[in-house]
Amino acid sequence: MTTLKAGSRLKSAVCDTEVMVVRATADEVSLECGGAPMLALASEKPVAVAVHEAFAQGTLVGKRYTDGDERFEFLCTKGGKGCLAIDGAVLVVKQAKALPSSD
Repeated sequence: MTTLKAGSRLKSAVCDTEVMVVRATADEVSLECGGAPMLALASEKPVAVAVHEAFAQGTLVGKRYTDGDERFEFLCTKGGKGCLAIDGAVLVVKQAKALPSSD
């Protein structure tokens, strides 16, 4: 469990996914990708670890991922096979807000 800070960059331990923290609360959480905890960008990946089947939906570069309450937001800077999750709850792609019509 760690406290995430806006601007932090993390990478997956099991696939190529890399993210940047856009928004985070002061809560201690476990950010995971592919079923394994995310690592600091400078850390070395463990050997012989694979994406867990339940967390293999993948991430898309350039998309923002958020939890249901929008307490956390992550920008995917490099896509991969694993999906993002906080404490086991899968994150979803953040939808763009509709602009008001200009009649």
